[in-house]
Amino acid sequence: MLLGVIADDFTGASDISNAIARGASSLGGLRVAQFMEVPGVDAPIGIEAGVISLKSRSIEPREAVRQSLEAFEWLRRQGCEQVYFKYCSTFDSSPEGNIGPVGEALADELGVHGVVVCPTFPKLGRTVYQGHLFVGDRLLNQSGMENHPLTPMPDADIRRWLSLQSKAPVGLASLQVVRSGEELLRIALEKAARQGEKLVIVDAVSDEDLEIIARACVGAPLVTGGSALAAGLSSNLVSRREGVKEHYCFHGIDGPEAILSGSCSAVTRKQIAYHSRSHPALAIDVESVMTGEVDAAALLQFLKSNEGRAPLVYSSSEPEAVSAAQAKWGRENVALKLDQLFASLACALVDGGTRRLIVAGGETSGAVARALNLGALEIGPEIDPGVPILINESRTVGLALKSGNFGSEQFFTKALERMRGQG
Repeated sequence: MLLGVIADDFTGASDISNAIARGASSLGGLRVAQFMEVPGVDAPIGIEAGVISLKSRSIEPREAVRQSLEAFEWLRRQGCEQVYFKYCSTFDSSPEGNIGPVGEALADELGVHGVVVCPTFPKLGRTVYQGHLFVGDRLLNQSGMENHPLTPMPDADIRRWLSLQSKAPVGLASLQVVRSGEELLRIALEKAARQGEKLVIVDAVSDEDLEIIARACVGAPLVTGGSALAAGLSSNLVSRREGVKEHYCFHGIDGPEAILSGSCSAVTRKQIAYHSRSHPALAIDVESVMTGEVDAAALLQFLKSNEGRAPLVYSSSEPEAVSAAQAKWGRENVALKLDQLFASLACALVDGGTRRLIVAGGETSGAVARALNLGALEIGPEIDPGVPILINESRTVGLALKSGNFGSEQFFTKALERMRGQG
């Protein structure tokens, strides 16, 4: 295995698997398998990149480090030449969050300093300039991410944010340095390492900037960032492969379908509103879930009775409603109860014959993917930037795990059509 990825949530794992499979050049990408948690056996023969999906973004930092190091040890046993720690392009975390502790723990294991930190994803409008993260033309803390129910981001200065989480000083490689070329960037990272800076924020506002950063990372044992940078790392490694690798050939999956959404992002709420105009949709009342009045059986009945019509069930709500529920029942209690509900519902759906399943929201996707226990997944066609179809041949299920802020307005119907091999 050439490249090993530790992703801190399940939708992010799908996102980066998609990027690695496609690469950033005409050479294409690597053959990828996505694993739901750390596998108990070695990777399948022929896999060049392994992506381990953790649900560690919003858990206690010491536990996130423990899980990440367990994933790292498995990847090291597979012979990985480069390790990538993947987090969200909106840097979802908290002052006590996990990006710094996990990044530093991996750096310590590999004995390295001056490690790249780059969440930039230009196609989705995520850019980093002077260490500040932008979403489109807005600073991160003015983009809606300040209202995230689990990891609100009130500060766009991710160098300052990461410093709160890290023991060592955090460095910065400016856009000017990046655009001076990969050699000068490499020298800047080496200087940061000599100064004791384990993690270094690297500016990037375009795909061309990411290409420079990727070339500067040739041979680096550890890199961290969003999924877009990983496409360039994949292309770096393609030339190392021996012979031509056969990639998964997708022929389409048809059959009963369902859409589950636990994301409260503005993008997902727009997708729900669009879909609900012409398809059956059922809003989950959080109060009823917390009191036990609504359970998976009731939601399953709605979805099964609307098979063939792209039915949707969702707990997605406006920030004010989410805050009110969390204030009454507790943030962790609400999240746990909804995760358990969606996980039970997904298992009942697949056991009952559902073959096309869409899940919106990183935490929701993690709960569902763990419960389904799908094993290694092959990467199919891309639905929208950052969201591929995932296929488990033994279960003959097509799965789309969508981060809350990803996808076009008509994403849900588009995804179902792509799963059937259309569009």
